Amino acid sequence: MEAIISNLVNRFEKGALSRRELIQGLAMLTAAGGTASAATFQNAGLKATKIDHMSIQVTDLPRAIAFYQKIFGLSVVSEDKPNEIVRLGTTKTLVSLHHKSPTGLVDHFAIGVEGFNKEAVTRELKQRGVNPEENIDAGFHIKDPEGIRVQIVGA
Repeated sequence: MEAIISNLVNRFEKGALSRRELIQGLAMLTAAGGTASAATFQNAGLKATKIDHMSIQVTDLPRAIAFYQKIFGLSVVSEDKPNEIVRLGTTKTLVSLHHKSPTGLVDHFAIGVEGFNKEAVTRELKQRGVNPEENIDAGFHIKDPEGIRVQIVGA
């Protein structure tokens, strides 16, 4: 699934996909997330079970909020006014909008991991040569080979 997400994000960054097409592709992956077979995760130390949410950097926060409310029926779940972040969803955050430059970028996406334990995940990542980083603004992150920030959360 990570390869598919990386491909979508790369195509978006190169202008081959619109923002709408990127979000649609990611939404379809999220909807299909529960159908992955156990064999897919056989060699993985961390078992990803879903895409938890996306964080998008936007130019006009009220306009972006209105779009996701009107098109997808999402409502404001929480806000971080000092950092200009609004989280939208139904009962939990699906899309996080961040008024931040550069705009039009996926700031990060979050992967839900089975049996998440921050200390155990940190040890596992370090054993695999990956350095997790704390971020007050958005939580526990690592970077993929392309430099895309991936947040790791409990599934």
